[in-house]
Amino acid sequence: MINQYPVLRQRIAVEWTNIQKAAQKALAAYAEQSQYSLDAVGLNLQGFYNGLERLFESIARQIDGSIPEGGSWHRDLLKQMALDVPGVRPSVISQETAVALEDYLGFRHIVRNLYTWDLDPTKVSQLVDRLPKIISMLDADLEKFGHFLEAAARADEE
Repeated sequence: MINQYPVLRQRIAVEWTNIQKAAQKALAAYAEQSQYSLDAVGLNLQGFYNGLERLFESIARQIDGSIPEGGSWHRDLLKQMALDVPGVRPSVISQETAVALEDYLGFRHIVRNLYTWDLDPTKVSQLVDRLPKIISMLDADLEKFGHFLEAAARADEE
């Protein structure tokens, strides 16, 4: 058995649980509609994408053997995860998921570089409204990738 694959699958599972918690906290904060809920939603949406990026970095490092560099490395990493790399791995996420995540990547950049009182409530609302569908898409994509990892771990047993 190739040990790195079950370890990576477990790391993905743990990180995915944390990502889902951030998403649920964003949804809950949005539902509150309190004075500070927009701040909380923004920070949790940032945490949601940060978790995904950590997960993608682990896969890029351990399976692909490379993480993009340069000024657009965040966007390039997202695109890399949607690539089917023959002889290495299938896509981690679908093209549809990658396109949907671009807005969360962009929003994360805004949260990191602006004050929370500058957040656009309409944009936050759009991201929150789409979040349950995105979670569902990611869940299916990561489950499929997990099956690949399981098969790859057993490849040397055949």
